[in-house]
Amino acid sequence: MPLIPLAHLGRHGDPARRVRLMELVRVRLHERRYATRTVEAYVFWIRRYILHHGRRHPRELGADAVRAFLSHLATADRVAASTQNQALAALTFLYDAVLGQPLERVDGIAPARRARRVPVVLSQREVRALLGRMRDPSRLCATLMYGSGLRVLECVSLRVKDIDLDRREIIVRSGKGGKDRRTPLPERSLGPVRRWLAGRERAHRADRRAQVHVTGLGESLERKLPSAALDHSWSYVFPASRTFVDGQGRRRRHHLHESAVQRAIRQAAVAAGLTKRITSHALRHSFATHLLEAGADIRTIQELLGHSDVRTTMIYTHVLNRGGLGVQSPIDRL
Repeated sequence: MPLIPLAHLGRHGDPARRVRLMELVRVRLHERRYATRTVEAYVFWIRRYILHHGRRHPRELGADAVRAFLSHLATADRVAASTQNQALAALTFLYDAVLGQPLERVDGIAPARRARRVPVVLSQREVRALLGRMRDPSRLCATLMYGSGLRVLECVSLRVKDIDLDRREIIVRSGKGGKDRRTPLPERSLGPVRRWLAGRERAHRADRRAQVHVTGLGESLERKLPSAALDHSWSYVFPASRTFVDGQGRRRRHHLHESAVQRAIRQAAVAAGLTKRITSHALRHSFATHLLEAGADIRTIQELLGHSDVRTTMIYTHVLNRGGLGVQSPIDRL
């Protein structure tokens, strides 16, 4: 596919040629099976890079332009270090995989400030108070996030086939970094999950009669297993309440949006009178910290959380329930 001309982002350019570069970026990202959110993030940063340099074609720019853009993000926009690194990854992909002009090493970038923060961890009393103010399906989602260490998106995108009630485990498919992992299904959740799945099976029979297909299977899987989109085992554990019609005219049902769970958690925290800044991820932090307090080893927790590097998991050793740094205050010995 030929690259677009320099005026590809121009307001009055040829509409058939304006988005060709970004289309090619998306094609290259999908070829490499990047996650949907990664695709959108890379496209965002590439567009912003082009606009920052006066809508010039990236082929005319190079390492100096990338350095100037990334430094601008740190000094003018004051973005976090992780945001700056994401922008660099997007531009590296642009020049390497799309333009075929790999960037030389980009030195001299003004670094974004990397804040060192400890995670918010709830006590078991606070977890009980939070869950007590929630209603299903958000309550069951929050229960699994705390009981199994799931991220919010991993939880709402669970499929029926990925919950094994007999083995009491959950299989997380394509988690962060595209990794699969197994994590325990809490024993206290067996009854609520079993009842919830029974209700979902009845609702799915109605969806099947109405020819409502599930989302997120991918074209290759739907060609290989044409019936999967209507199969109960491939349906979402936490489906959205509404359906939509896709570009091919098929009615589909997506999973519950993660913002619905996040909003329910914030509202429950306020209703319970909790003063900590509680987000959905605080439940995952609490899962790891409480396991450490119960004597689980750090490597096991690393596997359960799906961390690639144990150093990421080590942060939870700093928030154990033994004081700020795991030491006893001298006043407690008086």
